[in-house]
Amino acid sequence: MYILMVIIFVLGYAAIAFEHNIKIDKAASALMTGVLCWTVYVLGAQGIVDFSSIPQYLIDLMAGGEHHSQTEIITHYVTHHQILEHLGEIASILFFLLGAMTIVELVDAHEGFAVITDKIKSTNKVKLMWIVGILTFFFSAALDNLTTSIVMISLLRKLIADKNDRWMFAGLVIIAANAGGAWSPIGDVTTTMLWIGSQITAGAIVVNVILPSLVCLLIPLIILSFTNKGEVKRPLKAEGVEHYLNPTTAKERNIVFVAGVAGLLFVPIFKTYTHLPPFMGMMLSLGALWTLTEILHRNKNTEEKSKLSVIHVLQKIDTASVLFFLGILLAVASLQSAGQLESMAQLLDNSIGTDSENGIYLVSIIIGLLSAIVDNVPLVAASMGMYDISAVAGSFFAQDGLFWEFLAYCAGTGGSALIIGSAAGVAVMGLEGIPFGWYLKKISLLAIAGYLAGAGAYILQYTILHM
Repeated sequence: MYILMVIIFVLGYAAIAFEHNIKIDKAASALMTGVLCWTVYVLGAQGIVDFSSIPQYLIDLMAGGEHHSQTEIITHYVTHHQILEHLGEIASILFFLLGAMTIVELVDAHEGFAVITDKIKSTNKVKLMWIVGILTFFFSAALDNLTTSIVMISLLRKLIADKNDRWMFAGLVIIAANAGGAWSPIGDVTTTMLWIGSQITAGAIVVNVILPSLVCLLIPLIILSFTNKGEVKRPLKAEGVEHYLNPTTAKERNIVFVAGVAGLLFVPIFKTYTHLPPFMGMMLSLGALWTLTEILHRNKNTEEKSKLSVIHVLQKIDTASVLFFLGILLAVASLQSAGQLESMAQLLDNSIGTDSENGIYLVSIIIGLLSAIVDNVPLVAASMGMYDISAVAGSFFAQDGLFWEFLAYCAGTGGSALIIGSAAGVAVMGLEGIPFGWYLKKISLLAIAGYLAGAGAYILQYTILHM
């Protein structure tokens, strides 16, 4: 059953990759993969779960004073503890995604993004790529890579009419969003995990990882500057049909845009001060923006204001993308619970070792590339569980040590190698409908080139500082 889970995951992964060839929507493949992995796991749990690893208090709690066989306890542990634990994490990500998408769509319904798009006059591909890349890089550090990718895709739809051109820019957005998130303690979930776990400090990660992250973006940008020439074609109408049926005033556009961006920026601040999950801050921002728009349009007739309401915007949310995300996260969570991901991390450590700088560099680079295949969160979580924070100053595993900083860079940027290797990539894939194969052919090598160049920049920087 242990091996069968891996086989199902690989087959599901292939079905997602060849979505357009087999003509089955990726959301369906992802959902089946996620549920089947958990089904196989629970059916074979007796041979997978080490009974001695289950905490005694959980055994007592599940037994409830009654006698149960070891098999019953293990099954109960998987179905009522492990899966519900992961469901909480997955739900927080999905609600975060829904909240961010709703806020972005609401700002878009009010044509708030015209505040930015009207200032971007250039149609030159190279200039536009640099503008989009740099904007995404710094937005991602201030917000996070998932929210930034959603915002930037909405902007690209206002700036670029041709689908293939827009997809190329969307690929750049994924690289830039992941690179921008890696050096900020609130920009990427894995960097946030390391920050909260005290493996890194906010100041050190910014100072030591911003340059490698910037290199990770600049290399693909430079390559694209030589391979993409000409002009992009703007949409014939910057405004949709709703603009003419339900026009918004300049004041309304500006208010909703500022409130929407402020709401997104508020999320990491809220998390920092309350320590509540990010989706709570996102829901608070959505509720505030919802209230604001209701007040703004309260004097309009029902038909006029309905198209500018959150209720209408919710109907435009891409639910299939959310279900796809759910399936992928369920599948990865099953491999994390059953231990395949931890075994892979231990295999890396045993075969390469982390007792030297070169070993740490190699292990972290491989973990980064593996995060393009499976989610970077469980890989980083496994790494955090394998190594304790060393109290020895200057140690590879001390706070702000070599291993943790380089892992933050690699886990944050390595996922760009494949479109389903990061939350930003999955979101863009769903929003734009970019095929897995197209991204693999057009963007993957660019992302890997940037990833390796950034890794080289970090190694060079570390060597110079510790000479």
